[in-house]
Amino acid sequence: MTIQVAVLCDAATDYNGKLNLLGTFDTIYTPQLPTQHPQCSIATRIAFDRMEEGQHKLVVNFVDEDGQPIMNSMDVSVDATFPPDATFISRNFIVNIQQLNLEKTGLYSIDLSIDGRALASIPLAVKRLDPNPTERQD
Repeated sequence: MTIQVAVLCDAATDYNGKLNLLGTFDTIYTPQLPTQHPQCSIATRIAFDRMEEGQHKLVVNFVDEDGQPIMNSMDVSVDATFPPDATFISRNFIVNIQQLNLEKTGLYSIDLSIDGRALASIPLAVKRLDPNPTERQD
């Protein structure tokens, strides 16, 4: 298995096996905490080799820097069935998140594993936006 893409973005779609991404990001700036990010998507594309054919379980965990979950873990069934002429196949996975609650600044992580094996970790930094930035004097 190879992770070809693993990102946090504004939106994602799968169109006939093509993964379409809009606005990937890794930092959220907020003027106040707690805050709520209105909508985002976790988008992943995984390539499987023929020897990995069969059923797999993808697990997505979204945690804060202390390893505490900020939302329920997600389990996704993966069917890696190959056509006779294929040596590899790719599968797209999109998790849409509405009203993402962020309680504090710091580092967050979206951890992806398949069949109990860690595959990737997508970082997210949440930073406080200074409401009164000092003006630059040149």
